[in-house]
Amino acid sequence: MEAQESKQVKALATKIRLGILEAIHSVGSGHIGGSLSIADVLAVLYGREMRYDPKNPAWEGRDKLVTSKGHCGPAVYATLAVEGFFPYEELKTMNKPGTRLPSHTDRNKTPGIDMTTGSLGQGTSLAAGMAYGEKLKKSDCRVFCIVGDGESNEGQCWEAFAFAAAKKLSNLVVLLDWNKKQLDGYLADCMPMASFEEKFKAFGFDTVTVNGNDVDALAAAIERTRKGGDKPYAIVMDTVKGAGIPDVENIMMNHSIPVGDADFEKWTAELKAQLAELEG
Repeated sequence: MEAQESKQVKALATKIRLGILEAIHSVGSGHIGGSLSIADVLAVLYGREMRYDPKNPAWEGRDKLVTSKGHCGPAVYATLAVEGFFPYEELKTMNKPGTRLPSHTDRNKTPGIDMTTGSLGQGTSLAAGMAYGEKLKKSDCRVFCIVGDGESNEGQCWEAFAFAAAKKLSNLVVLLDWNKKQLDGYLADCMPMASFEEKFKAFGFDTVTVNGNDVDALAAAIERTRKGGDKPYAIVMDTVKGAGIPDVENIMMNHSIPVGDADFEKWTAELKAQLAELEG
């Protein structure tokens, strides 16, 4: 990316992080660690890569996003709010009675959500099916699927990946959030998965590993998936759980934590200072 575009995407990532805080603080606690770790890739997807229309979320020509780690809905909601799919103030209703923003993503409730997810592993099969459908229709729409590293413990993920490779779904891009933690602790302690890159390659994916909190590295990796070919794509995103807010990064069990008034004010001020520098 050119320097100016890079700053714009970084600014979008910061706005997404602010929106994540807004949503989680409003309800008192939530899945902040994994939401923050995918803010950068969401900024790249919505800031420069995906085709979509906030005024027409069901536009047939749009690219689709499946957030298989559906508990990280706060990150997707923040992105959609910033991009104008619904009013930003609606983030404050997350997971409350009558909301359009449930704790896990739901395509029947939220404008801009392409697939309901939450039961880990299932989103990978859904994304593969969507990509296969687009291929059968001879559509040039692409499907992006964000998967958690802990979620990859589920065998269903690898069944879906085998299917994607067998059907040569080059319109499918799997983005694995390798933040090295899951609900119960470090991935290496709970269920060591060895090399994700080697696994994806063995399953028949065109695969790279990049710094998943570096928008420039992400943009380059995602841009190369435009070339098509006869393989699905996997990008292993080497991330930090809680990325972008140092206090959260340094909490060991940061999968889901309370966000009280003092933390909200402190972290929001830090992010707003970063945003002012990027937009200054």
